[in-house]
Amino acid sequence: MRRKYLANATAAVLVALALSGCARDRMTTGSVQTSAQPVEQLSEGQVRAEVDSLGRAYASDPKNKVLALRYAAVLQMDGRTDQSLAVMRRTAIIHPKDRDVLAAYGKALAAAGELQPALDAVRRAQTPEYPDWKLVSAEAAILDQLGKTEEARNLYRKALDLRPNEPSILSNLGMSYVLEGDLKAAETYLRKAASVPGTDSRIRQNLALVVGLQGRFKEAEQIASQEISPEQAKANVAYLRSMLAQQNAWNQIKEEEEERNTN
Repeated sequence: MRRKYLANATAAVLVALALSGCARDRMTTGSVQTSAQPVEQLSEGQVRAEVDSLGRAYASDPKNKVLALRYAAVLQMDGRTDQSLAVMRRTAIIHPKDRDVLAAYGKALAAAGELQPALDAVRRAQTPEYPDWKLVSAEAAILDQLGKTEEARNLYRKALDLRPNEPSILSNLGMSYVLEGDLKAAETYLRKAASVPGTDSRIRQNLALVVGLQGRFKEAEQIASQEISPEQAKANVAYLRSMLAQQNAWNQIKEEEEERNTN
């Protein structure tokens, strides 16, 4: 029961904190106005602006791989999952053997809930004799969503063999343990990921989440404040507190009801 409610609370808080997987492109395409920031760090206004500008550019040049990847990513950030997937389907047809395209196509399929096709796409992108750690990690993340936890973790470790101490892999491995309810193991991996110089700021937000899920709210707020405003960190922790308090209340009601039924 504890593991189930932790997983549910984690999923909800992940949405609230926008802690989805990362893409670190730095795209500039002609006169198209785009931010130098990774897509996941754009503000709501920046996302809308890029959806408009990239949409016009993509319509004029749909064969431009870099443009298509960025456009699909901002569509995903804007909640337009179907449109993002449509862009990636077309791009995968144009660039059928491109690893970056197939990997992004796999992620778009996974975001749309098409997990098995996503897995197939990522595996097609992989070259066994020269494995790409990003694709290994992406495959592991999809397997995690399919509930194939042990297989996923074996692949995360394989990815770490290919790319030792890579923070994004360590973070994904840590979040795999969160979904199982093993917060101590999750914290160990996330702390290691967060200690790598220049690591993605969202990894520390993941760490703050895990610390908060263990009830260490003050520490969670301190960690979160390193990356976002103190006000936003406080708001996130307050949201986490309310989520856990609500879940505990429901659990208590259920336990009392079960106790009455057995008497």
